[in-house]
Amino acid sequence: MRIAIDAHGGDFGIKPNIEGALLAAKKLSHEIILVGRDPEIREELRRLGAENPERISIVHAPQVVEMDSEPVAECRAKPDSSLMMGAGLVHEDKADAFISAGNSGAIMVAALLKLKRIPGVIRPAIAAPLPTLRGTTVLLDAGANMDCKPWHLAQFAVMGAIYMKSLFNIENPSVGLLSIGEEETKGNSLVQEALPLIKNMGVNFHGPVEGRDIPEGVTDVVVADGFTGNVALKLYEGAAKVVFKMLKEQIMRKFTYKIGAMLMRKVFAEMKTKMSVDIYGGAPLLGVNGVVLVCHGHVTANIILNAVRVSGDLAASGMVTHIRKRMEQVKDKISAAKEEGE
Repeated sequence: MRIAIDAHGGDFGIKPNIEGALLAAKKLSHEIILVGRDPEIREELRRLGAENPERISIVHAPQVVEMDSEPVAECRAKPDSSLMMGAGLVHEDKADAFISAGNSGAIMVAALLKLKRIPGVIRPAIAAPLPTLRGTTVLLDAGANMDCKPWHLAQFAVMGAIYMKSLFNIENPSVGLLSIGEEETKGNSLVQEALPLIKNMGVNFHGPVEGRDIPEGVTDVVVADGFTGNVALKLYEGAAKVVFKMLKEQIMRKFTYKIGAMLMRKVFAEMKTKMSVDIYGGAPLLGVNGVVLVCHGHVTANIILNAVRVSGDLAASGMVTHIRKRMEQVKDKISAAKEEGE
């Protein structure tokens, strides 16, 4: 697979993206395309002692979309940015996937401008895979759409199920709708209106789930509006960090605790790895005509390596084609729900 990487994405500049590309070229069989300012990329490669790395090429993109910029205006004003050109490579079939740790809103805008939506998809969604007690659960939307309609959530359910089947080989993924109780009579108007629609989408619908059900892995997919989903995602990430911080503070209180911790060092290391969302590399933007992976702004070389691995797997799985086919099958149901709701 040919994987394009936004060399300038993220909070820490070009370094982790280049280091991650080098790691991916070394450990994986994919071709890596670094998209960004050619002189800066080559200078960083020289600094890292890799002036002519195998299976890594550069596409010069003289402009950069800033992390704190207004996404639509910035993307339109900078057609030669690493974001716009990276998404353009997928559109032109010069890359099989695009990865960026840049402004998530701008990544979505660039993907929509260059790749367009899959026919029938009303709103693309960010699908965040989360480690759970039973394996992995994908949460969507994780922040692309703050205000959603019931038919948006119905489409998220379909796309999330396809993603879980494509990447994790789960034949019939279970789908839950995030609410404040397991009873179908609970929840706000959005949840109440989305319930019958999701039931009619042909997915393995479990019903409403609560926030505490996510880490337990009660369902393979959890659907929510982007605002609620992003709050749940950030709480999830923060709670994992706090648990380990509190554990470390308690261990440091007594010498005997330290001895015990040394004996359990391997267990703690495995737990930390299992609870980290970094092992997935990023969250795919589902609903656009191509594989686009949105990475966290605090990107590291290992996160980029994992993102390359995951994006390659998604491209090879034909996930976009599968979503396109399912959207065609459910388009009449979605259209009817939208007309009735409006």
